[in-house]
Amino acid sequence: MTSNVKTKIIMVNVSFTLVLIGIFISSLNPSHTAIAQQQPQQQQAHTFNGTMFQIDNVTFSHHLAIVNGIQMHYVIGGQGNPVVFLHGFPETWYEWRYVMPAFAKNYTVIVPDLRGLGDSSKPPTGYDGNTTAEDLNQLISQLGFKKILLVAHDIGAQTAFSYSEIHPNNVSKLVIMDYIFPGFLPPQFGQNGPWWFTFHQVPNLPEFLVEDKEREYISSFVKMLGYNPSAITEEDLDIYAEKYSAPGAMRDGFEYYRAFPLDAVQDKALVNQSKLQVPVLVLEADFYPVFGGPVQGTPVADAVKAMAQKVTGIKVPLSGHWIPEEQPQFVIKQLAKFIGE
Repeated sequence: MTSNVKTKIIMVNVSFTLVLIGIFISSLNPSHTAIAQQQPQQQQAHTFNGTMFQIDNVTFSHHLAIVNGIQMHYVIGGQGNPVVFLHGFPETWYEWRYVMPAFAKNYTVIVPDLRGLGDSSKPPTGYDGNTTAEDLNQLISQLGFKKILLVAHDIGAQTAFSYSEIHPNNVSKLVIMDYIFPGFLPPQFGQNGPWWFTFHQVPNLPEFLVEDKEREYISSFVKMLGYNPSAITEEDLDIYAEKYSAPGAMRDGFEYYRAFPLDAVQDKALVNQSKLQVPVLVLEADFYPVFGGPVQGTPVADAVKAMAQKVTGIKVPLSGHWIPEEQPQFVIKQLAKFIGE
């Protein structure tokens, strides 16, 4: 992406941050809060919806939607059948910047900011898979689509899996990138997962320790999980850090980890009811610096096979955890092959 394009994106994102700061969602009665705020939020959406920008000469636009008691920001572009991309932590919709233009040529590309992150509003609760799946369900319904292709990385994969299990007729194919599901952790990762799972789940402490150091934390997190961390540039880190420095954003990122125990219960219940029938492609890292180097086998795909009937696992060469940013061309080719077009 050119520096001019990134500058335009930064300018648009700054404007969205200024608009959304101060939006208050109460956990005491979310439904009443949504009703009380519906009119001003709709006015904001009317004012700022449709703000356009370009990536590689492909036009996308920013939008806001009221879904499931929150205000969700999403980016949309292209035309045709819908493909939805869900980001991970500590990222936003911007994670998919290298992949979006290729698919916007033939598809309607929809890229939300997950609840609490990016330019979506920041409620204190609702970060489990079933709740965030309902966020997605209401967004897709509002956009008028009935069946989607669903691609997700990291914590976005939990939302994607829950949505696919709860609404199997609404998903034609599912792609999961480098995420281990609570309740189905590969043995290599231990009973509770990597150390940062535990750290992020501690109440209040992580956000206290990283306050005013969000960029430093995000930078170190990227480096310890990336084979080629330079794929996420200093300018990219500035963009992520700006979003996660917003009031409540880092807390909400950690809330996705704090929801893991509930996610484990929900995942097992969904799988016990019926293993996922939707075809699944799993792309996983080839190399993890934090674990000492090359990844042996395909632990993520092996774990997902306990959750879904039709699973294809592929290790992404020369990539760490940040697959869409470290190896976007490989991702584009594998997605096109899996989709069948």
